[in-house]
Amino acid sequence: MKIIATAFLLAALVALFAGCGDSAPPKEKKGPTPMPDRVEIATFSGGCFWGVQELIREVPGVVTTQVGYTGGHLDNPHYDDTHDSASGHAEAVQVTFDPAKLSYEKLLNLFFKLHDPTTPNRQGNDKGTQYRSAIFYHSEEQRLTAEKVKAEVDKSGKWKKPVVTEIVPAAKWWPAEEYHQDYLQKHPGGYTCHYWRD
Repeated sequence: MKIIATAFLLAALVALFAGCGDSAPPKEKKGPTPMPDRVEIATFSGGCFWGVQELIREVPGVVTTQVGYTGGHLDNPHYDDTHDSASGHAEAVQVTFDPAKLSYEKLLNLFFKLHDPTTPNRQGNDKGTQYRSAIFYHSEEQRLTAEKVKAEVDKSGKWKKPVVTEIVPAAKWWPAEEYHQDYLQKHPGGYTCHYWRD
């Protein structure tokens, strides 16, 4: 009998207070970050694209990042086509950034800090032309900035060997397969040979 009375009491309380939350303001839904009025694109490669993307993605001023293949001779390449260097493509990262918050020069300086630009076609254990150090410029202004930053890094004495980073025009961009996108977000602690160097 006490169980039935308790059940009726709970039902009455639920009915009485069912509308109490209706007057509370709705919670604001957090949507995607709005696209800035003006953005620029930067493209570069420096070893396995997983690590490059992971380090660059959190830099203030970076809007989006995407990993893909560029600089080769095969249309619509897949990972297997590029992994043995046969297609000529580099594993690269394309960065959309807000130039009001992050200059191209600053972005390039960061690029030179996240990989070794003195080892042609190699980063750590990764060997092959697909892992080459390269800047793919999208304008004459980017080319001039890239040449300037490369020369400054080379003269800085930070590296014992010459900087060999290629500076070449941006070529056709082919997004990598979905499982490569944001790989280290999906697989925390996964393989990478990248880290910030002072």
